[in-house]
Amino acid sequence: MHHSTLKSTAMQVLIFVTGLILGGVINMILVQAGTSVFPAPKGFDLSTEAGLKSAMPLMTFEHFIFPFLAHALGTFSGAWFVARFSKTRPRSAFGIGIAFFIGGIMMVTTVGGPLWFIIVDLTVAYIPMAWLGYTMAKKNIETTH
Repeated sequence: MHHSTLKSTAMQVLIFVTGLILGGVINMILVQAGTSVFPAPKGFDLSTEAGLKSAMPLMTFEHFIFPFLAHALGTFSGAWFVARFSKTRPRSAFGIGIAFFIGGIMMVTTVGGPLWFIIVDLTVAYIPMAWLGYTMAKKNIETTH
């Protein structure tokens, strides 16, 4: 492999991994903020998988606002970042969406949740947010060049 091709590939991988990390950090910040705004039902610890599972039946709509925002904005920001800085913009942005979507599937299969949340989360928070991140980055690139 040619040196410049290897360097370019390494840069694309670094940008993609940075997008995953950025999206993950935003996700974690919003989930933590959500537990401050909407505390867990009395007597439950949402910091563990077991605590989250046991509290799930007592959770109301507001308990799911921040998890949805975390998933959607985490995906959006990661996709925006890679679309903004990667040479493989659509593929990288949708790669972020797919990675977060897989994480969402893993979350609902291990922790669960109300059916309405699972449907909304899996259909809106990942692939559409990756598309929106890509679209916003593309507009930003077009207006700056």
